[in-house]
Amino acid sequence: MSIFRNRIGDEGMERLLGETIKVGLQTGTVSQRDLGQITVDTTVQEKAVHFPTDVRLCHKAREELVDLAREENVVLRQSYVRKIKNAVFMSNRYMAARQMKRARKKIKEVKNYLGRVVRNIEIAVAQGQDISPVLEAALGKAQIVLSQTLNPKAREKLYSWHAPEVECIAKGKASKKYEFGCKASFASTNKSNFIVGAMALHGKPYDGHTLGRVLAQIQNLTGIKPKEV
Repeated sequence: MSIFRNRIGDEGMERLLGETIKVGLQTGTVSQRDLGQITVDTTVQEKAVHFPTDVRLCHKAREELVDLAREENVVLRQSYVRKIKNAVFMSNRYMAARQMKRARKKIKEVKNYLGRVVRNIEIAVAQGQDISPVLEAALGKAQIVLSQTLNPKAREKLYSWHAPEVECIAKGKASKKYEFGCKASFASTNKSNFIVGAMALHGKPYDGHTLGRVLAQIQNLTGIKPKEV
């Protein structure tokens, strides 16, 4: 399903939702009158990602860069496969034991290993070696990981290597302080609870600022402007 969704894109998903609404009207599941009263709400659509830690992201970034560099015949001075495993293991042990100074020292060690691989690839590029767009994108993500490691005030952050669109959203919940995913808006009829609108809202916008876009989507899909929202 995820491969299919990525292939048809946002426009394809909206078209499928529009066809669903047409079928609902034809079968009587939802009536024209119901479309006049709409309930709109936003929530966090969580992604299936690990909890982001500096150590895990640095380790993953180094693994991906080394694999891609080998595929494209970029010569690395050292891959740090053996050394980084020990540093990651010890940092996790120190964190579990609440020995924070020792843990930060090991995290910095993991960061240094990633930094050396990044600089190695950058030097190869500066010397005229061509790299693919895939390796170039991975290099950009690795640089973000480097800048955010041990720096909680970093402006640009990466929370998941395979899903860079993931954002950290705090909604003030006592049970879950932070949620990692994307803000999403859903609209349904007030009486029959039939979905008439859905969209992803990247950039963590304020809920009130998204209502105009949601109403435009509802009118585009149903052909009816809601009287009450």
